[in-house]
Parts: sequence; C-alpha cells; structure tokens
Amino acid sequence: MIIKVLGPGCIKCKTLKKLVKEVLKEKKIEAEIIEVKDFAEILKYPIIFTPSLIINEEIKIQGKIPSKKELIKIIEEA
Repeated sequence: MIIKVLGPGCIKCKTLKKLVKEVLKEKKIEAEIIEVKDFAEILKYPIIFTPSLIINEEIKIQGKIPSKKELIKIIEEA
C-alpha cells in the first residue's frame, strides 16, 4: 500500500500524516507514506483542496482531516 499526503507542508498536512502513521501502527498495517509538497507534483492529481490523502493512486480525502475512526475505515477498505 502506498499512501500519499498531498499539501504544502502546512500544519493540517503534518497532522494528517501523523494521524496516518498512528492508524497504521495501531492496526499493524504495512504501508509506504510519501509526503508530496511539490506544487507541480500536486497538480498531477485532480484535487481542489489540501491536505489530500491518496491511497494506491486513488483520492480518498481532500481538504480536511478525518476523524481517526473515519481514517481507519478508509485505510482498511483500500
């Protein structure tokens, strides 16, 4: 599983990345986390808002930080 957190590196982006790490550790899920801060790279995805969460090249979240419960469901269903 490859998880990308897209955003300029703002506090919300860092919070989302931290939450993803917590969920992966808690659920013992192996995944590569990639933080995408480069604007040109972010523009390759059809997103409007950041932070955005991409799992295996599929947009799962944009413009918000999900609850931990919501994020667990998203990751487990990916």
